[in-house]
Amino acid sequence: MMFDITIKNILANIWPMLVIITVILSSIRIVYLVKNHENFILYREILKLGFVIYIMSLFYVVTFQDVSWSTSNFIPFKEMFRYRIFSERFFRNVVGNMIMFMPYGFFTSYFLKLDKKRIIFYLSLLVSCTIEFTQLLIGRVFDVDDIMLNVLGGLFGFYLYRFIYFLRDRLPQCLKNNIFYNIIVIAILSFIFYYIYTILGAN
Repeated sequence: MMFDITIKNILANIWPMLVIITVILSSIRIVYLVKNHENFILYREILKLGFVIYIMSLFYVVTFQDVSWSTSNFIPFKEMFRYRIFSERFFRNVVGNMIMFMPYGFFTSYFLKLDKKRIIFYLSLLVSCTIEFTQLLIGRVFDVDDIMLNVLGGLFGFYLYRFIYFLRDRLPQCLKNNIFYNIIVIAILSFIFYYIYTILGAN
């Protein structure tokens, strides 16, 4: 329920930006593919667009969401151990910070075709440190625990990517084609849209 409310609040504020960005990028990308006579592979284009949407959503979360309930923390593990396990604050600050960076770990691993976790570790660390120091400069809060949790989430995203490729390599040869991948991505996208429709329609 808490995640539903959080996602609903985020979507309520960023949906105009997402619509505009989606139309702009999709139209430019389609013209580029047609102009250069390149193949249109649906699942790849959806993943590229999904990464951009994720980055825009991440930007909103780390720069505009209310943080009046928290203060800066420079002591490792201080904030993590302050919350009672399974409490609302625990899910919001601990679990939420890991989940927030899982897509980054997945998308980055997918686009760079990473096979070693060391690279995603350093990339996640760089991005998370940049976010936290930027937050400090714009009058928000810095939390060293967020950095550790973000990096852990990035690593989870990397392992999700590797697991998917592990499964893909064991698919029958007849399923190793773009049509099958398109169907899978469309099914996942349909589930996401249904989930968003459900939480937006909830009171």
